Amino acid sequence: MFQGIKAVAFDIDGTIYASWRLFVRMPIYFFRHIIFFRDFNEVRKILRRSAPVADFYEYQARLFATQHKIDVALAKKEIQRICYDGLRPFFFKIKSFPNIYDTVRSLKAAGLKIAILSDFPPEQKDSVWGIRPLCDVCMSSEEAGALKPSKYAFGLLARRLNLKLEEILYVGNSVKYDIEGARNAGMKTAFVLTGWRRLFNRPLPQADISFKSYRQLCNIVLQ
Repeated sequence: MFQGIKAVAFDIDGTIYASWRLFVRMPIYFFRHIIFFRDFNEVRKILRRSAPVADFYEYQARLFATQHKIDVALAKKEIQRICYDGLRPFFFKIKSFPNIYDTVRSLKAAGLKIAILSDFPPEQKDSVWGIRPLCDVCMSSEEAGALKPSKYAFGLLARRLNLKLEEILYVGNSVKYDIEGARNAGMKTAFVLTGWRRLFNRPLPQADISFKSYRQLCNIVLQ
């Protein structure tokens, strides 16, 4: 087993599926709600720099209400309607990366715990392409009161898995939020190569593993 790990945890967006598959499906929806997404994006930037809060969704709504110039109750409804519920249908026809389900099943069969840690509620993606039922822990970083790269999100994940941070391999596609966030928390990391890094087979120096396909990741982890 790779460096004595006991669990493999996955980000979702851009890690289990290619982000462009979402973007090409929602230009009309995005431009219809462009002011909302502009303000919501600014709020999420603030949240990534904030200390953990007891009620993440309340605090997020308060920040959005200020940014969007509406009351807090309406802000909460708008976030739920446009973002959490509104984006959900777009995921139904998106394909995951090849062999992701088979990889997770093989890791599980080898005795590893499986987890998901995403910045958005995993239930937004239903079964997460079949992976969610295989998970020992499935959570959003919002449950920790702080978005990635906060160490609190990764710490809560480790606590729920009942493992030490260094016993977990975190798989992600964002250098700042996934790889550096998990590494700074004490986890081992695996980076999905995309774009020019994939084309020229250039590993990410900050990651313990860089991989081009999930079959490759599976072979490395179970070596």
